[in-house]
Amino acid sequence: MAIELTDELIQLEEAAWAEMQAGHLTVDTAHAVQAAITEHAKATGEDRFKIEAALKKRVRHPEPPAA
Repeated sequence: MAIELTDELIQLEEAAWAEMQAGHLTVDTAHAVQAAITEHAKATGEDRFKIEAALKKRVRHPEPPAA
């Protein structure tokens, strides 16, 4: 079963990833991502570590667009 990721989770991780690539990740940004992952895990009953892994894969290693 695929893990459902919300637009909010994706946007937060994209912001964090952009900050990391620029070398300026802030504690506030990192905390916001982790808090959102934890809340999503509580709401869905999914393992938070699986959510985090799926989120990072989606943002950092996206699937190429279908031809």
